[in-house]
This record gives sequence, structure tokens and C-alpha cells, in this order.
Amino acid sequence: MIKALIFDCDGVLVDTERDAHRVGFNRAFAKFGIQAEWSVDLYARLLLTAGGKERMRVYFDEFGWPEDKLAEYGGKDELIAALHKEKTAITSDIVAELPVRPGVLRIIDEAMAAGVTLGVCTTSNPKFIDAVLDLFGPERKAAFAFVHAGDVVSKKKPDPEIYQLATRSHGFDPADCVVVEDSRNGLLAAHGAGYPVLITTSTYTVDEDFAEAARVVPELGDPPGACVTLADLATLASAG
Repeated sequence: MIKALIFDCDGVLVDTERDAHRVGFNRAFAKFGIQAEWSVDLYARLLLTAGGKERMRVYFDEFGWPEDKLAEYGGKDELIAALHKEKTAITSDIVAELPVRPGVLRIIDEAMAAGVTLGVCTTSNPKFIDAVLDLFGPERKAAFAFVHAGDVVSKKKPDPEIYQLATRSHGFDPADCVVVEDSRNGLLAAHGAGYPVLITTSTYTVDEDFAEAARVVPELGDPPGACVTLADLATLASAG
């Protein structure tokens, strides 16, 4: 049996990128009076950069910084921080209306029954992941032993630092665990730290290269359809 099951957040637990994060960025820009609108296609390209603050910096570097707002907030870092705080508050409200991805609650219940440690490693803001975990109900949320989120590490995915933190902090042997990710950045981060990775593809990642994954599926699934079970994940761990 696996020792720990570690989830990414966005695209894995809830398919949040298009209809929560992207919308939140656009609403934050509008509230700040910044002329920026991230289309579905543009956001797909921006997602190649992990982390919301980093994503905004890449965008403004390419399309131009709002000079009046830089003067108002005192610089690029300060403007990015203020925008990200506003965007996080907006998306935390939006996520309450989004569905949990198929199979997530079922696999959490299986893990809880088997005594498997549950955790999250994500670049998302801690407030946002807290709102996502609220969707699971109090008992399931309380079962998560750890959440490593946001700026807890200095380098975002695809750097393996956040998964290396999980290894150091909780004494895991990565080979005895499984990570569930949905993107190539996440796959490279977890694989780089020695974890076997199950990919559940999401709206923006279905065409990405997942050559290093132990298995790739469209979703974890719920009966009567095809399902990934805890026993299936244990096989991936032993194979890893």
C-alpha cells in the first residue's frame, strides 16, 4: 500500500484555470483600472509559466507595464503583490461554485479508509487552496496532513523544490508515494523529486507531453465509468 497520496490543486482537484483563475485575473485588472484582458488562448500560453505572480510578470514584460500603477504602488513587486491579493480574493469566491473533478472525493475516501497520508503541493495561494479544500467537506479537509502552497519555496514548478520539501518535511520515500498532477510543469517537478506521477489531463493540458508519467488518464473517474483505484495507485508506486 502506498504511504502518501499527494495532489496538485489546479486542474487536478478542480478544473480551475479557465473559469476561475483566468476570470479572477481579468476582474482584478479591471478593478485596478488596468487595460488587460486574458483570453482563453492567451491564458493557455501564460500557463507555461507556473505561479500567478510570475505569470503576471511575464505578461507585463511582454505587453508593457501600466506605468501609472507602478508609480501608485511603488514598483513592480508591489503592484504584482496587490493584484495577486485581489485576484486571490476573487477566485476564492468563484471556486465555491465549481465542481470537484470526477473521482477526487472517491479516491480521498479510499485513502482515508486505508490510512494513507494525504497532502497537497501547489503553486496556488494558500487562501485559494483552502477554499478548494472546503469543497470536500470538513472531514475530508481535516484528513489532509499537509498543504505546501504558494511561496513556501523559492522556485516554482517545474523545479522539484516543492516536492523535495514534502520529502524532507514528512520523511517520505518518494518511491512509496504517488503524486497526481495535470501538467507537464507539475510532472517534471514531482518526477524530478523521485515521485511516481499519475497525470489526470485537464482543459489546458490535454495535449502536453507526459512521457515521464507512470500513467496518464483523462480523470480519476467514478462508477459506473472507468476508475483509478487506490490499488491501481499502489501498483504505480511499486513500479516507480
